Amino acid sequence: MRRWIAAALLLGGCTVGPNFTRPQVDAPAAFGTTAADVASRTVAGTVDIRWWDSFRDPELSSLVDRLGKQNLDLQAAAERIAQARGERDIAASQGLPRLNGQGQYQRERISPNGTASLTEPAPGAPLEFNLFRTMLSAAWELDLFGRVRRAVEAARADTEAAVEARHGLALSAIADLAQTYCQLRQLQVEEGILHRNLALADQRRALVRRRFADGVATTLEVAQVDAQGLAIAQDLPTLHAQQARLVNAIGLLLAEPPRTLAAELNAPAMQPLVPPSVPVGLPADLARRRPDVREAEARLHAATAQTGVAVASFYPDISLAGNFGFESLHLGSLFDADSRAFMAGPSIDLPIFEGGRLKGTLRIRQSQQREAAIQFRKTVLQAWHDVDNALTAYAEAQHSRAAAVATSQANARALAAADQRYRDGVTTLLDVITAQEGVLRSEDSVAQAQAQMALRLIDLYRALGGGWQAVPDPTTR
Repeated sequence: MRRWIAAALLLGGCTVGPNFTRPQVDAPAAFGTTAADVASRTVAGTVDIRWWDSFRDPELSSLVDRLGKQNLDLQAAAERIAQARGERDIAASQGLPRLNGQGQYQRERISPNGTASLTEPAPGAPLEFNLFRTMLSAAWELDLFGRVRRAVEAARADTEAAVEARHGLALSAIADLAQTYCQLRQLQVEEGILHRNLALADQRRALVRRRFADGVATTLEVAQVDAQGLAIAQDLPTLHAQQARLVNAIGLLLAEPPRTLAAELNAPAMQPLVPPSVPVGLPADLARRRPDVREAEARLHAATAQTGVAVASFYPDISLAGNFGFESLHLGSLFDADSRAFMAGPSIDLPIFEGGRLKGTLRIRQSQQREAAIQFRKTVLQAWHDVDNALTAYAEAQHSRAAAVATSQANARALAAADQRYRDGVTTLLDVITAQEGVLRSEDSVAQAQAQMALRLIDLYRALGGGWQAVPDPTTR
């Protein structure tokens, strides 16, 4: 027995199959350059893992902090991590010694017409008797060729993949929350613009009615100014419904019942402001930061280890087994020295003919390993494309906002001029109404452009893969 154990210890480091090595990534030296004519520029610095704080909105930061503790998707992902760790422990148990205890009592009768008739029983031996037995059984698969160790390696990689999948969910949930919040603030700003335009329309209605009373304005102008106010007000119910939907969307991300956050979020607030500079890091760091890339690497690691399991299946399995206990026909003598019984020795399981099962399994595992390597390359490439597209979209969103602001300022000047000319009796009310409609549209465009700029920045942060680090992980072990 000692010789077998010594041999197992000597061969314990023999692990067949391919060893996993981290894939090399030939990353570009830097991301694309940022346009020089934008206010918020990207810079080569460490990506902020709490990027939502850069919007300088305490309410948004508070919502994100609650998200990490309350989101149901993250809680479900934590359970998947626990399940993967359980699978890892099960795989690891296959390489450890097993010890079982057993106690048994049997009442037996031997048939004299059965196999007992082939032997001569001892004189006076009864055909019926009691049998008492206690036994300790031990077994240990030596895993000389690393089949169990490769299985444990694969299970650990699967656990890492589950952890990274949760990181990806955290990043996605944070980005979804931030974008939903920005859209909510956009609609609240648009509602404020509507109310301001309604106030202007009311003032204009009062002016037209005075002019009508003085015989200067016509019934057509009275009808036109009334219709303008009604047309502006008819958009309010749609805005209210959209805001309620977004408030509930945020509540769902925080696992809250409908309307729970209404009192907290219905109060109008300014739109989040983008920071003057956005650190984006280097392309080489992206693969080490983005959860989907890290998950793809863990999947490749698991597939490589499973190939090792398939290779080890071609080699013999050697186990040590034994048992020790007591056996007696009488309970009183069960633990006497003469009642001892034991067995010990090695066993070997050598695959000789499996009908192609082992070769087929190996081909499948090798193909899965190659597929995982291809998927890893695609995930890395997709990450670079995501960042480049997000950089372009963020710069163009800033250009759109600048154009919207310029248009709004021009329309405001046109409205002031048209209003003054109408008061002076130089132009018609239709010119004023047309100018005010232009102001309303352009102010809406500014609010939408401001929101789009924030949304595109969030897309950039999502592509950069930072932010999941701020969400607490389940207890690791």
